[in-house]
Amino acid sequence: MHDVEDGHGRYDTVASRDGRRRAVLDVSGLAWASQQSTVAAVLGRRPGVLEVEVNPLAQSATVTFDPRRTSTLQLRRWVTECGYHCAGQVVPSHICDPLVDPGRVVVPEALAHGAPTPEAEPVETPAVPEAAAPPEAVGEHDQKSMAAMVSDMRNRFLVAVLFSVPVVIWSPIGEDVFGLHAPVPFGLRQDVWALLLSLPVIFYSCTIFFTGALRALRARTLDMMVLVAVAVGSGWLYSLIVTLTGGGDVFYEAATVLASFVLLGHWFEMRARGGANDAIRTLLDLAPPKALVLRDGEPVEVPTAEVEVGDLLLVRPGGKVAVDGTVEEGESEVDESMVTGESLPVHKAPGDQVVGATINANGTLRVRATKVGSDTALAQIVELVQEAQNSKAPGQRLADRAAFWLVLVALVGGIATLAVWLLATDRPLGAAMLFAITVVVITCPDALGLATPTAIMVGTSLGAKRGVLFKNAMALEASASIRTVVMDKTGTLTRGEPEVTDLVTAPGTDEVRLLQLVAAVERESEHPLADAVVRYAEAQSSGTTGGTQQFENVPGQGAVAVVDGRRIAVGNRRLAEQEGADLGELASAREELAATGRTVVIACIDGRAAGLIGIADAPRETSADAVAELHALGVEVVMLTGDNRATAERIAQRLGIDTVIAEVLPRDKAARIAELQRDGRKVAMVGDGVNDAPALAQADLGIAIGAGTDVAIETADLVLMRSDPLDVPTALRIGRGTLRKMRQNLGWAIGYNAIALPIAAGVFEPATGLILRPEIAAVSMSGSSIIVAVNALALKRLHLPRHVPGIR
Repeated sequence: MHDVEDGHGRYDTVASRDGRRRAVLDVSGLAWASQQSTVAAVLGRRPGVLEVEVNPLAQSATVTFDPRRTSTLQLRRWVTECGYHCAGQVVPSHICDPLVDPGRVVVPEALAHGAPTPEAEPVETPAVPEAAAPPEAVGEHDQKSMAAMVSDMRNRFLVAVLFSVPVVIWSPIGEDVFGLHAPVPFGLRQDVWALLLSLPVIFYSCTIFFTGALRALRARTLDMMVLVAVAVGSGWLYSLIVTLTGGGDVFYEAATVLASFVLLGHWFEMRARGGANDAIRTLLDLAPPKALVLRDGEPVEVPTAEVEVGDLLLVRPGGKVAVDGTVEEGESEVDESMVTGESLPVHKAPGDQVVGATINANGTLRVRATKVGSDTALAQIVELVQEAQNSKAPGQRLADRAAFWLVLVALVGGIATLAVWLLATDRPLGAAMLFAITVVVITCPDALGLATPTAIMVGTSLGAKRGVLFKNAMALEASASIRTVVMDKTGTLTRGEPEVTDLVTAPGTDEVRLLQLVAAVERESEHPLADAVVRYAEAQSSGTTGGTQQFENVPGQGAVAVVDGRRIAVGNRRLAEQEGADLGELASAREELAATGRTVVIACIDGRAAGLIGIADAPRETSADAVAELHALGVEVVMLTGDNRATAERIAQRLGIDTVIAEVLPRDKAARIAELQRDGRKVAMVGDGVNDAPALAQADLGIAIGAGTDVAIETADLVLMRSDPLDVPTALRIGRGTLRKMRQNLGWAIGYNAIALPIAAGVFEPATGLILRPEIAAVSMSGSSIIVAVNALALKRLHLPRHVPGIR
């Protein structure tokens, strides 16, 4: 990452290997989804801009550019030229620099004390004319947030409806339909009075349409603002000309009511889609604004932005951990659910890592800060979620292109409708104008522009709340098509640490006493198998023995010691043979344990084989549930491991796994994934993101599990914060649910236009009398957009796997 100073704040950009950079600009003021085409068109034609993706829900634009030809500041200037605000999202300063492009997380200046800031690379910036002088930094009072736009839309609607009602009352519709015969005030003609009442609607409520249309036309593109401006403006101007030339049939009521319904529909729509992007707001609210830093042994409250690497923090019971760090003193239970999705509190002791924004439950902790600012896990999560929400699925790219052509179809269709009704029928100009306006209004492509972004926003938000982080929309869409999931065994399906699974004693041997003697020896050893035996003995509450003497570690065989005056040997068969121990009746039990993949430890007392201890890498508590959930989704589960086949088969049988690929070297895992893909399968690989990196990159969907605070694993498309296999079917369900909503929304948006367009054009009017007035078309068009947004929000009710504690 490179910090770019432009005199208005530092902007974070991401550099790729080929020298490109990517910046996410805050573009506030996108009231209509189709307005994204204006920003994309303006930026896409500028020198040095390679790719532009605009998200109207997130109010942001992701721009890939050549830093040798342009800069982040220049991008901001160009966006401002479009007529939109362009500054960093207003977010808590303890998380982000408030002028950072997309609210991307960077180290604020207050945090730069602990380490030098990398110098920005020189950028050749094209000359900028006076008209494009850099705008002043936009503060919170100038930022047009989604909430501010919703409020503005509401106010415009209230004014429009306030004056539309009297316009309707003094219109032919008021007389013919509602039977109203109100006298016209001041002796004015009815059309003149309607003109005066319409002025606030046109010159206040509708200015948002006209300014938006001008922006789009200056950018040489077409969007919904153009359609609404043409529909409302042409109807009102036609009526104005009729009024000024002596009077006649006018339809001020059509123009004002049309504007009212469009504003009402988009007020509701914006409220609905505003709820689609709650993940970022929720995450940003997690970090505490203040931290207790120990200075000369005394706690001092400072802004979190001023915490530096190496500071010692005091975290009291019930308080939040301000930044990532290492526990130096104290023990406590820490609730990490808001960051990692882990539902149960995690015990923390000296040496353990803690994550910023997590909650300390009971004990007092002293934490040494290790990561601050953009390096914290929370900052990385915010960045990852934003990148996913700003990306576009292939279906959305097609929909964006279709939306442009649909606007063109609407304009051409409106003109054609007007011409046909005038030339082929004896209808008056006013009636033909109504049909033409209805065609223009009802064909607005806003629902098409919202179809997939709303689903993607809700899907990524839903995943983030469960610790499932999709890196981009491509990963979200790919997860829906997975039919084979390949899981690494160690550390993914299993805990990755040995565990005692069996204890067999020789006849006449007391099990508790045997565990006491064996544990006394193993406590002196540093071998991982010894730790497993000690943990098992302590769990069985077998108590302690006297002192251990003459301890001897026998490399490759085990350990020997004298405990309570008895010689105890714990190790493999070779050590037992050296001790002169005959397995006798334990021989068959040893063969059975070995055949099932256990590592067998033989315990000898004074040269006699007293017992066998079976040790294995035990499955995680949720592994069987995860496999069952994947099977319920119709997904084949494959275990890929370097372990011997007997061990792998034992685990697979216990978990219900379909296929086992064992004894595979790490460097060969990617080749095995490729073999599965050659059979036509869409394959997801689940691994730890380090040893499994080649396989993750080869798979159609690479899933890094147990990432914890390392959420920026490059080779993975999907990051699971917890070491919980059950999150794999969770991710696939979210992907399938999101893709289903995307298809439903696209189908609705396309089908609606296909059906509504001929009705609006009056094709069925001669035969059936079926017509649509512009006001009804406005309701239909706005209702279509609302349906798309609400349908995407319904994804929040998606049924996701929930693990019931208890080993399967």
